[in-house]
Amino acid sequence: MRKYLGIAMLAGTLMLAGCNTISGVGKDVRSAGDAVSDAAEGAK
Repeated sequence: MRKYLGIAMLAGTLMLAGCNTISGVGKDVRSAGDAVSDAAEGAK
């Protein structure tokens, strides 16, 4: 039972920390997608 509580607490902490950076991650993913699209257009 303690193991599950520890895992749940760790997961909760990581989720709270991720809330602050989710906007930054979205921007990074978008820029990576744009780069892939540009490369695909260049390969045509």
